Amino acid sequence: MRSAGVTAMNRLAVLNVVGLTESLIGEATPHLRRFRETGSFARIVPAFPAVTCAAQSNYLTGAPPARHGIVGNGWYHRELAEVHFWKQSNHLVAAPKLWEELRTRDPRFTCAKLFWWFNMFSTADWSITPRPMYPADGRKVFDIYTWPYAIRADIQRDLGAFPFFGFWGPAAGVKSPAGGPDVVSRWIAEAAKWIENRHQPTLNLVYLPHLDYNLQRHGPPEANAGRGSAPAEVAPDLRAIDAMVGDLIAFFQRRGVRVVILSEYGLTRVDTPIHLNRVFRQRGWLSVKDELGLELLDAGASRAFAVADHQIAHIYLNDASLAPAVAELVAEQPGVAQVLREAGKTERGLNHPRAGDLIAVARENAWFTYYYWLDDAVAPDFARTVDIHRKPGYDPVELFTDPALAPLSLKAKIGWRLLQKKLGFRMLMDVIPLDATLVRGSHGCRPADAKDWPVLMADRAGALSGSPFDSTAVYGALRQIILG
Repeated sequence: MRSAGVTAMNRLAVLNVVGLTESLIGEATPHLRRFRETGSFARIVPAFPAVTCAAQSNYLTGAPPARHGIVGNGWYHRELAEVHFWKQSNHLVAAPKLWEELRTRDPRFTCAKLFWWFNMFSTADWSITPRPMYPADGRKVFDIYTWPYAIRADIQRDLGAFPFFGFWGPAAGVKSPAGGPDVVSRWIAEAAKWIENRHQPTLNLVYLPHLDYNLQRHGPPEANAGRGSAPAEVAPDLRAIDAMVGDLIAFFQRRGVRVVILSEYGLTRVDTPIHLNRVFRQRGWLSVKDELGLELLDAGASRAFAVADHQIAHIYLNDASLAPAVAELVAEQPGVAQVLREAGKTERGLNHPRAGDLIAVARENAWFTYYYWLDDAVAPDFARTVDIHRKPGYDPVELFTDPALAPLSLKAKIGWRLLQKKLGFRMLMDVIPLDATLVRGSHGCRPADAKDWPVLMADRAGALSGSPFDSTAVYGALRQIILG
């Protein structure tokens, strides 16, 4: 079945199974294994950095960050002197998108973009993305943003409210029936069917985050554990996402829609958090100001600071003369694999004004924190909460609750905080620990074992050639499948 009037192109559903690698496809994933065996399989040379926003932008523009400008999940805005993470405007992506090119070939070409990032004000025909509302009284109301606006009411009437509480934080990936997929991935999968049933887009981009959560909490399989195996904590997640993907494959194929499965990155096991901002502070390069007895990073006043993003850290220098000393100090830190200066950034396709003056890359077993305080007693109030926009760096510890709180104490604290919220009081859901050693999986660098790279799979033999694909070549592979 094709979109009305579009006769020259195949319709395609792209299922973005976050964190999926060749090493995870095995006995626990019979649908994915069968899809690989009967279709085409390729590894993807990981984007650099191998994080969501950069990888997706590489795939959808066919260009590296040096051109499209998405140097990570967040970066320091030099003019504002502020760190911004997880911004959603598609105007930030400064390169043409796949559907825009194909629309020039046939103006009837349509695209649905379901929870892929940079989804607001996109030129896609139908968009759904998480977007809370922030009333003037200080509340945060969970919600979604859709285009057209009418989708918001219509889809939540049919599928129920989007389960925002499970999109990120301690509840992510764990609020599902035993053996079933998490509520967020299940909702998005049903949204993909809903969009297909109503609108039949030529290209349907579907984001399925289920694997990502516990792979960060517990880590991927040990290298010597056998491919296709997984830690006991992750095996149920593999079975759950496999069943969901199998259902989506069958649904789309019944409707004559081609299917591609891909992922953004592969995770590696980690045991070494790297606290660059604490190191810079101890050297007197990082400025911290007191606000109500707690410490806040003052990026604009700092001579040097790091914006941590998984296994990559953008290091910004307000004092350029510090570059040699900072590079040398960072390179000496346990867990750091390399420090890129201008030549290195150019070689890796990251020479863009938004990028750090220096780029630190972690070893596979390490990752960068944003932590800058030296005493937990004066950590900022948002440090113990899920607050992806206020923190000056990515914080995977938000996936955990404080292990110092006994289960009953934790439930009581959460219940009390929710009651305070319901009654209209200001409150902090301060249940997040400050222990970076809890994190067991990360991504961002290029794993040495190619079986830990992201994957690209198509539903027909011979549909992919040239493995491994550079991340920017995914654009051409998707285009070729659509064009036939």
